[in-house]
Amino acid sequence: MLIGCPKEIKPQEFRVGLTPNATREIVAKGHGVLFETGAGDGAGFTDEDYTTAGATLADTASDVFAKADMIIKVKEPQSGERAMLRQGQVLFTYLHLAPDPDQTRDLLASGCTAIAYETVTDAQGGLPLLAPMSEVAGRLAPQVGAYALQKANGGRGVLMGGVPGVGPATVVMIGGGVVGAQAARIAAGMGADVTVLDRSLPRLSFLDDVFGDRFNTRYANAGNTAELVMLADMVIGAVLIPGAAAPKLVTRAQLCDMKPGAVIVDVAIDQGGCFETSRATTHDNPTYEVDGIVHYCVANMPGAVPRTSTLALSNATLPFILALADKGWKQACDDDPHLLAGLNVHAGKLTNHAVGVALDIDVLSPKLALKM
Repeated sequence: MLIGCPKEIKPQEFRVGLTPNATREIVAKGHGVLFETGAGDGAGFTDEDYTTAGATLADTASDVFAKADMIIKVKEPQSGERAMLRQGQVLFTYLHLAPDPDQTRDLLASGCTAIAYETVTDAQGGLPLLAPMSEVAGRLAPQVGAYALQKANGGRGVLMGGVPGVGPATVVMIGGGVVGAQAARIAAGMGADVTVLDRSLPRLSFLDDVFGDRFNTRYANAGNTAELVMLADMVIGAVLIPGAAAPKLVTRAQLCDMKPGAVIVDVAIDQGGCFETSRATTHDNPTYEVDGIVHYCVANMPGAVPRTSTLALSNATLPFILALADKGWKQACDDDPHLLAGLNVHAGKLTNHAVGVALDIDVLSPKLALKM
């Protein structure tokens, strides 16, 4: 199989779908890798690194899309890339279709087979290809939030850890999954007064067992959420419903009750965001203000640290890439129900239930898609 890796073209996206080491393993299994010139530059990998690993270079993305049997990316294909996809071609990347009807429509029209990193599952009920980037985004969230809290950047002018005689920042995580736990860990390490909200009592017990008194936990009902958001200097949205649009848990009306200059960091923005006032931003213009509240809603947060992110993502995706290449997508998905859970689009049919509900589109069972 010929595997193509184009350069990411989303604004300020510096990650790349394959590392040189992953390329070397793919080539060792007898497959080809067609790599767009310069695609690894942002993550610190040179073209020579890839050719030494056995890849063939392509001058343009159109060459990659035209020749490759499977396309490996990081972010969802942009409109120009979607126009180059074709029937029978496999796309393996993050998709986040629920809040993106235009992308969904284009993928359906292309006839391609699109497998989404974020809906691949594991035997423990986790999301193994989303987890590495969730860990990165979670650890970044307090860092970018602390910067936005500085007065010169529009924030309240509060130091995360305070100083002797002056209290620390109050930070609230909405969601105690991978993002929320990692964000709480870092924020607490910075000296902030941290509370994690979650609706799962077993998850709250787990966080309490693992982290002890490093941060507080509260059950995420509407009353507790409203109370804590009102008191917070920083609120980090870390809610995930796999494949589905994020629920809006903080309304615009509630912003008026927050402290002027407080900061919202919406890590759920890839799935539409969990604040009513959230809209996607980019690394070159990451924040905006609504009713005196600073919003940080960058849709590809891990792209700010592309070397770390690319290595972490490649570690997770490589076994699945090899399975898809060795067996073909149908056999690989038939053998592995967790990989089959990643199937979102095939031959003009939507195959993910949560996306279908979000966009009101009829859905074909993934198992039936294997028979097409």
